[in-house]
Amino acid sequence: MTARQPADICMILEGTYPYVAGGVSSWVHDVLQTHADRSFHLVCLLPDRQERKPRYTVPGNVVGIEHVYLQDIPTGSRSMPGDHRLFRRMEHGITALMEAGQLEDLALLDAALAPARRRLGRRRLLNSPAAWQSVLRLYDREMPEGSFLEFFWSWRSMMSSLFAVLLAEIPPARAYHTISTGYAGMLAARAHIETRRPALITEHGIYTNERRIEITMANWLHEVNAGSLTVQRKKRDLRDLWIDTFTGYSHCAYSAAWRIITLYGGNQDLQRRDGAPEERLQVIPNGIDYDRYSAVPRDTVGQPPTIALIGRVVPIKDVKTYIRAAAMLRQQIPDLQALILGPFDEDPGYGQECRDLVAMLGLGETVKFMGQVKLDDWLGRIDAIVLTSISEAQPLVILEAGAAGVPTVATDVGACREMILGPPDESPALGAGGAITPLANPQATATALAALLRNPETLAAASRAIQERVRLRYNKRHLDRIYGDLYAEAIALPDAAPVHLRTPRQRGFFARWRQQRQPGAT
Repeated sequence: MTARQPADICMILEGTYPYVAGGVSSWVHDVLQTHADRSFHLVCLLPDRQERKPRYTVPGNVVGIEHVYLQDIPTGSRSMPGDHRLFRRMEHGITALMEAGQLEDLALLDAALAPARRRLGRRRLLNSPAAWQSVLRLYDREMPEGSFLEFFWSWRSMMSSLFAVLLAEIPPARAYHTISTGYAGMLAARAHIETRRPALITEHGIYTNERRIEITMANWLHEVNAGSLTVQRKKRDLRDLWIDTFTGYSHCAYSAAWRIITLYGGNQDLQRRDGAPEERLQVIPNGIDYDRYSAVPRDTVGQPPTIALIGRVVPIKDVKTYIRAAAMLRQQIPDLQALILGPFDEDPGYGQECRDLVAMLGLGETVKFMGQVKLDDWLGRIDAIVLTSISEAQPLVILEAGAAGVPTVATDVGACREMILGPPDESPALGAGGAITPLANPQATATALAALLRNPETLAAASRAIQERVRLRYNKRHLDRIYGDLYAEAIALPDAAPVHLRTPRQRGFFARWRQQRQPGAT
């Protein structure tokens, strides 16, 4: 079989492009189009083999797309007598990762699986007698006082996803770029171990922190002795196990990464907490086409005061807080127009709840659902935009509106504070480009909007501030060059040194594995 020509960049994506629209996927699509002089190979991590329809037309510089199914690994060959030895070799790496392990632990696991990788699958790794004995040993070590049944199904879910990453074929590339830590980050780390080529991480939201929140709130995970009044230290439970495992995955990804990029400075505190080396951290914000949006003509003369929430009508955008804020603001500004510009078919139930709330509050003449629109056609008519989201990374709509001179009132999430009020080191300080409010607080939102809409001088100052900040810090043309330079530098780097394993036994095992990978080895 002819060896594949390496792509310039292998981009590793978990649950996003090209099958999910918006957000990170839009950013990925833009990167692929912007760097049309580079060849890309995509690896898409998906939960299962369910047929999915692409939401984007993939550009021609994408030379291949691979799929990795995290909960549906290949069947593989039947159990073999040597499987018990295989699991014994793997268990050090598995337990280390369950206890917030390191890159060397991933390297040991990878080396243990490598000789039989093409023959392995769920028969031997999940359903064999050796796998059963391994889960018993891991239970005794990790959570002996917890429910074995719950541990077993958690182990099975964890191991299926981990084995999917360890069994996947890695496309040859000159550099690997993952858009998160987690399983995508683990695959990038494995690619670095095996190919010795550089890996980059760009985190929009911080994967491990998002998983911590989900796991803490999960009602299917139960604490050990949750109802006990004992003063003894709480035993480790399934939440600890999941959080520690994802933390270990972050450690691996950060250790393997040549550059660790995020959108704003606040995210770096979370990256440092999860072990990201300070010297590899870098902030590259998302950018927008400043020339396009700054050319939008203003058309508010003679128009009623108009605000807009621009985004999907889904719970994470907390559209209900926006509607309640509009009801409060109308008491001060009777001719207020409050637009909702975005699709409302993603969560029809929530969309209907929002419509019902508008009717209940008597806002039919004030709040208008306009559906998905071309933003350029509307920004010139809007005095201020509103984000009441309970979670964001770096919402581009603030920048797009800001380039058109439209200030924003937003909740204190993600990079919103930095974009609207400016970073701590802004020089010269440009002033507020709107206002920041607490989560789920319609009164604070209404008050901030009233301060803008009822004071023309304040509104004009906010308009100037946000437009200048976007011009100086978030112009896409400048930011595109930064990524272009990073890709060029990564591709030109020499191969990295082999991963250093910590014990003589690990080093010997890894050396034998590398020898088996040499051309002509049997």
